Amino acid sequence: MHTCRNITRLVAGTLLSAVLFISPALAQTPSPKLSDPEIASVAVTANKIDVGYGQIALKQSKSADIRKFAKTMIEDHTNIINQAVALAGKLGVTPKDNALTDKLLEGSKKTTSVLKSKHGKAFDKAYIDNEVAYHEAVISAVTNILVPQTQNAQLKALLIKVSPILKEHLDHAKMIQASYQK
Repeated sequence: MHTCRNITRLVAGTLLSAVLFISPALAQTPSPKLSDPEIASVAVTANKIDVGYGQIALKQSKSADIRKFAKTMIEDHTNIINQAVALAGKLGVTPKDNALTDKLLEGSKKTTSVLKSKHGKAFDKAYIDNEVAYHEAVISAVTNILVPQTQNAQLKALLIKVSPILKEHLDHAKMIQASYQK
């Protein structure tokens, strides 16, 4: 049960990271057609990106809430990366870069630059706003793109299981975000 939850968190974290940059791209173009190896690439890339955002938050924020959230994102996404790689190995899937992976990396560079340019409460607000948008986009991507296109039954089942975790992360981020709206 613990391993299943960890794998679920792995996928959730991965997809969570993908959300922010997937949304604008998806709004402008039809849903990309992805193979299972491409879906694996999106997941791993998205997790690495969110780990990076969390590391920036730990360096730049003094807020206890932001730092705690960032630590959770780093831990969950690192664990997810490790488990995703193990699952991919078990399934014999080698992640394959694709246009969506490229868009994630391109968006990450822009967001990283913006985050690194901010300090204090402006940083905290920008970071948590990014995390909320990212989670919303990931939930949409999982529901509308990744699950429908995944061919492997184990991978598809895992993607379906992550939705509640993604929602939990989104709710937590929104709760923190609300304190910056005052």
